[in-house]
Amino acid sequence: MSELFLSFLIILIAFFGFAIGLIFRNQPIKGSCGGMANLENGSTCDICGRTDPQNCKD
Repeated sequence: MSELFLSFLIILIAFFGFAIGLIFRNQPIKGSCGGMANLENGSTCDICGRTDPQNCKD
């Protein structure tokens, strides 16, 4: 039982650390060029501006 509690506590501390880091960075979470932005044919990536998903391998 103590192992379960310890693992839950470690995961909770990790998520809390990620949340604090995101708050202090004050930037939105960004995806990759091959993600949701390229589902529609010809749409541009909001991060790098590329329109061809094959060029995102760089």
